Amino acid sequence: MRNRMPFFVTLFILLVLDGEGLMTAKVEAKSSVHIVYLGERQFDDPELVTDSHHDLLATVVGSKEVASDLMVYSYRHGFSGFAAKLTESQAQQLSELPGVVRVIPNSLHRLQTTRSWDFLGLSSNYPTSVLQNSQMGDGVIIGVFDTGIWPESKAFSDEGLGQIPSRWKGACQSGDHFNAAIHCNRKIIGARWFIDGFLADYGKPLNTSEDPEYLSPRDANGHGTHTSSTASGSYVRNISYKGLGPGTVRGGAPRARLAIYKVCWNVLGGQCASADILKAFDEAIHDGVDVLSLSIGYSLPLFSDVDERDGIATGSFHAVARGITVVCAAANNGPSAQTVQNTAPWILTVAASTMDRAFPTPIMLGNNQTFVGQAIFTGKENGFTGLTYPEGTGLDPNSAGACQALLLNSTLVAGKVVLCFASVTQRVAIRRAAATVKEAGGVGLIIAKNPSDALIECSDGFPCIEVDYEIGTRILYYIRSAKSPTVKLSHSKTLIGKPVSAKVAFFSSRGPSSIAPEILKPDITAPGVNILAATSPLDWLMDGGYAIHSGTSMATPHVSGIVALLKAIHPDWSPAAIKSALVTTARTKDASSFPLFAEGSPQKLANPFDFGGGIVNPNGAADPGLVYDMGISDYIHYLCAMGYNNSAISRLTGQSTLCPIQKPSILDVNVPSITIPNLRNSATLTRTVTNVGAPKSIYKAVIEPPIGITVTVRPAILVFNFTTKKISFNVTVSAAHQVNTGYFFGSLTWTNERHAVRIPLSVKTEILQSYADDN
Repeated sequence: MRNRMPFFVTLFILLVLDGEGLMTAKVEAKSSVHIVYLGERQFDDPELVTDSHHDLLATVVGSKEVASDLMVYSYRHGFSGFAAKLTESQAQQLSELPGVVRVIPNSLHRLQTTRSWDFLGLSSNYPTSVLQNSQMGDGVIIGVFDTGIWPESKAFSDEGLGQIPSRWKGACQSGDHFNAAIHCNRKIIGARWFIDGFLADYGKPLNTSEDPEYLSPRDANGHGTHTSSTASGSYVRNISYKGLGPGTVRGGAPRARLAIYKVCWNVLGGQCASADILKAFDEAIHDGVDVLSLSIGYSLPLFSDVDERDGIATGSFHAVARGITVVCAAANNGPSAQTVQNTAPWILTVAASTMDRAFPTPIMLGNNQTFVGQAIFTGKENGFTGLTYPEGTGLDPNSAGACQALLLNSTLVAGKVVLCFASVTQRVAIRRAAATVKEAGGVGLIIAKNPSDALIECSDGFPCIEVDYEIGTRILYYIRSAKSPTVKLSHSKTLIGKPVSAKVAFFSSRGPSSIAPEILKPDITAPGVNILAATSPLDWLMDGGYAIHSGTSMATPHVSGIVALLKAIHPDWSPAAIKSALVTTARTKDASSFPLFAEGSPQKLANPFDFGGGIVNPNGAADPGLVYDMGISDYIHYLCAMGYNNSAISRLTGQSTLCPIQKPSILDVNVPSITIPNLRNSATLTRTVTNVGAPKSIYKAVIEPPIGITVTVRPAILVFNFTTKKISFNVTVSAAHQVNTGYFFGSLTWTNERHAVRIPLSVKTEILQSYADDN
């Protein structure tokens, strides 16, 4: 994405009008799109809601005719509000009118498999798995907010699917190279596109020659096709990526239906306007989706939960209030702490992991010593060729060999493989290094870098093989010691199962939340590294209609597909119950029962801020035993605990809310985790569990306390029967440390002969006040 525009990708559920004073037909002041958020609808009839929006806007701009011209969207289904082109003074005037919760500027958000489902235990060969028990998600509708879809892909075949669910109220919208009568079917049952909010501020038509795009649901980027097929793609056999990762590709819920909401556009690297996202939320709630999958994020610092500039938090609240589970990406700013996004407690936030698959790539040196790197290399093998490292001169002799700033002599590089050392991990830096080597006449690149399993394929089969710094250094010593160093780069292979172990991905954003560290984020982890799925033919990494991509964008639809399976089995479960089932049954160990690691500098044992509850375990989640459920009252408790004002909370929730004079404890929000960021002596908190297993059940508490922390639970035994389905318990956490510490981790597990309902404990002692303390 170029730098001419800020790169924001946030969902706005609040409407923002940019207005100034009384706007007449001839206004000189500059106008831009604003979102005016009005909270819950005051009328059931959508036409009455829209009329009320025009009336409200007309009080500022002078007439309903002018209001109609300025109106970009009316949000009238899931909530009330509108987007319009207004001056700053008009926006200010609107913000002061009764009933207006907030007026905010439009903003932009950014976009954030053959083996992964077997890795998660959802192989079609297992007759007792949740995949079969849910009938592969048949009848469930997954809504995807992304860059659209390439409907011709076999991944979206409707072969064998029954009629479209009768409750579906959505539509297919024709447009550029997209005919609703042809391209929608019993798999793609809805397809809409939203661009007015983006174009109003972009100020010019789409440049379809520089950035190919379609004014329709058709996907010119590939991101939306990839995420949609990962969530709910049909079975397509004998697929590989240039021979790598061969097998059958499919989505997590292959018989679920897809509703496509194209809100992101192939401009400046991929842009999604908040006004468009809010309108998509509005329509999706009306259409009747069961799950919403959003591989979209914003940027740091985060907006508050009631700030409409984070439209995802607001829009998702309205969706969750209507029983729709909203699954969002944690973002790709790892491994730094406090970088996780989409942190509202009603959102299911997904981190990314690797899986038990690798692509080892042999590197044989001229002295017959062989090392193994990682790559996606299937291009031409050249046999033994020259090998070089660009030695620098002056005070910094290593500067010429830095991957991100290679200084190459074409005469010395031509026909050779180049070794470089990367001090940055961004994929774009490695691609640039490969382009530099190729332009200088080189035939391959070996990149020494911090280990990460998210691989980068360079263009046109050019070999880019990654090794760690140790191997890179040994190759460098060979280069410096040999008179004529040579190397042979061989094709990548596919290795699955043991001894490959899953890890939290290097790029996956980490907790704790920078808004509310007491609410554990991310919630769950799923495969998001080197995921093979369908894509658009315009995706430059495409091979035969499929591509390998990495990101929390790829992890998110894995969870969305699993949520669809759970929804098919348990249609009455709330979004919070589904989240709890996923978190409390997740895996914290690999297939060999060793603890999971997290990629980083250095690699370390993973903790809840890396993976939430752990790696998603769909079969376990279908039968969790107990759930930590939540409803609107629990979310109001959270909003009051955060100190948001009564008016904003009332508008968001659609009910009159008066927070107690004494602010409630955020530690008592009934999330499936316990996180205490500032324990001084002791703290007592409450949780409530609901029995969703056998009516007559007894559970016993098993505590793994964090180091130096004492944890007691009362009662320590929970007895459920036909009349007792919910039980509350108290947890007292006490510190033995008399110093400020970092976080220590443990767990609380309710167990019986069938279930182990585990929640993570994360505790940091703070004997002295931190630099900022509002307690």
